[in-house]
Amino acid sequence: MSTLVNAASRDALAASELQLLQATDGAGPAEITGLAEELFGVAALLRGESALRRALADAATPAESRQGLVRELLTDRLGARALPVVTEAVGVRWSYPGDLVHGLERLARVALLVQAERAGRLDAVEDELFRLGRIIGGQPELERLLSDPTADATGKGAVIQQLVGGRVEDVTERLVRQLVEQSSGQHLSEGLEELAELSAKRRERSVAHVRSAIPLSDEQQQRLASTLQRIYARPIAVHLEVDPQIGGGLVIRVGEEVIDGSTSGRLQALRRDLSD
Repeated sequence: MSTLVNAASRDALAASELQLLQATDGAGPAEITGLAEELFGVAALLRGESALRRALADAATPAESRQGLVRELLTDRLGARALPVVTEAVGVRWSYPGDLVHGLERLARVALLVQAERAGRLDAVEDELFRLGRIIGGQPELERLLSDPTADATGKGAVIQQLVGGRVEDVTERLVRQLVEQSSGQHLSEGLEELAELSAKRRERSVAHVRSAIPLSDEQQQRLASTLQRIYARPIAVHLEVDPQIGGGLVIRVGEEVIDGSTSGRLQALRRDLSD
């Protein structure tokens, strides 16, 4: 999974997401799933066809021409909901051809998260993505296998089936499978963390990654979230990881900011003070 860092591509994604939300208006779960799968399919097509990818992302070509090419090539392959989304995506300006591919994949993921949101299951999906990221990140051999784009696809699919098949939300499983199938070499755990962040963003919340020496009760997590909300003046989703090695207290990361209240963190700070 890739983050769009250039302003032009971020603007293009924002415009395309508006079209996506219109496409999901009034759609049932099966229709949204179909929309997402078709967007993933177009992204995969462009990833494998470099000439077509460059043609559809060429800002020197009028938008109407690029959109006309999409209609000519894909009208018979896309449903009534997906075609306007793809047409909008190629009609706006992306910084690089690869950003168009990443943008289409992002739109497909957002569509699935919209489906979970409307079913009242977005919290569950977010939590599952976060936990799976931690589980896979803690098993280097498993992560290497699932993150390797050259590994046997059937074998990776069987591993995913054993890991999540029937044990997680349908949306979670679809997102995980797509990450594995379209692996570009990025660590799977990082991709899952980005998806959890995207899920949290759907609810207009920031994510606090919290490491605690001991488990926290639901009430304690709610109090922590309320405290962080007052500090940051916005809703905060708490993702908890139990890590006895920190020795006590909490280590909290929100974006690039780290609040280290752990025993080990205080000892490290004390050592720094003494060495100054």
